[in-house]
Amino acid sequence: MKKPWLLIFVFFFVSLGSVSVNAQSSQDALKSQIKTNAYFQFVKTKALEVMKAGFNAGDGYREVWIRDFNTFIELASKVNEKAILKENLLVFFRMQGDNGNILDGFTPIDKVGKSNYDFYYSKLEPRYAGHKNTVETDQESSLIQAVSKYVTLTGDSSILQEQIGDKKVGERLEWAVDFLLKNRLNKKYGLLVGATTADWGDVQPEHGWGVVLDASTHPAIDIYDNAMFLIALNDLAKLIPHHQEKWNSVYQSIFQNCRKYLWDTKNQKFIPHLYLEKGSPFPKDFDEKNIYYFGGTTIAIEAGLLNKEEIHASIQEMIKRVKLAGAGSIGLTLYPPYPKGFFANKIMNPEYSYQNGGDWTWFGGRMIQQLVRFGFIQEAYEQIQPMVKRVKDNNGFYEWYSVDNKPRGSGTFRGEAGVLYSAILLLENWTKD
Repeated sequence: MKKPWLLIFVFFFVSLGSVSVNAQSSQDALKSQIKTNAYFQFVKTKALEVMKAGFNAGDGYREVWIRDFNTFIELASKVNEKAILKENLLVFFRMQGDNGNILDGFTPIDKVGKSNYDFYYSKLEPRYAGHKNTVETDQESSLIQAVSKYVTLTGDSSILQEQIGDKKVGERLEWAVDFLLKNRLNKKYGLLVGATTADWGDVQPEHGWGVVLDASTHPAIDIYDNAMFLIALNDLAKLIPHHQEKWNSVYQSIFQNCRKYLWDTKNQKFIPHLYLEKGSPFPKDFDEKNIYYFGGTTIAIEAGLLNKEEIHASIQEMIKRVKLAGAGSIGLTLYPPYPKGFFANKIMNPEYSYQNGGDWTWFGGRMIQQLVRFGFIQEAYEQIQPMVKRVKDNNGFYEWYSVDNKPRGSGTFRGEAGVLYSAILLLENWTKD
């Protein structure tokens, strides 16, 4: 007499074997696609080429920005001696504010000319003029992350012992965090505060230039600033191991408060802003919570704030909203965009313009990196395609792209080159596992 349980048992294992073979076949096919991709070698070669020309953010910028340098330091390490990387980092420490704050960027004094920036100077670094967009709270975090990457890339931890004025670099890193904790931490929510901006942007809505905190500013808490801080705290605990317990404690507090106050569990997304006493600068009948912040979500994933199920929901939501917008890639800043007239700065006024719904590979490429990191290889490969294709189509890297995928802003934008280069390397490394 035949034993049905035995037949079921055999059928189960035959089926399991078939699934395993199919999965392996699919993975092999994906590896082959990555290895033979028509755009990857072009993008990598072009990225190395533009990186040889300098450290300024792009053709439209004279400054070396720390938020940009942090995203192309890996690329820069491929074409520069470590002494050059180190020197560019040390300039930021020589120009550190007298309360520990870190500037946005520095410009050679002979190239300052006319500018809307209120430049400041340091006796420790007479070659450069510095500026800071105070509406943002990511400069200190960006520098800590960049130093951590420098040490990892070069193995040169001696940078932490470099004497700058009356402090060593390691001490100055902690001083920068102390500045944030003393001047930018909201005690009620236990999170960092900045101005109201569009996702990771550095333009507030209240007036035309919009990059400096003033009496018109509406302070708010967002996920981007706090996720960047989490990454920096994690890096700092590794760089300064004898204070690891202290920084891990701050990390845990920020982490828990991000989840408590900024993550919308029901809708599986981060709220755009948590407003404080002055409230929102936008009309009372405007429901800002419908807006999805692509960049802030990406950095939150990098900071470890979301689990794999939440990451999967996030990438699906990004893909869905890119289709709704008719945009080119998941580099889309946000969707839906803020209505016309909500920002005084004209570049933010049209919908899908600049940081108000522009498409930035500078952040989209970082999302690709996180998808690879968390094992979403197929999604990463599919979503990087429009990004690498437009580099080839436009023969270069641009700051951002319009909703119909046309290049806009600064050319040879090194932030885009850096994140795409790193994303491609991650995909290629995966094929070797």
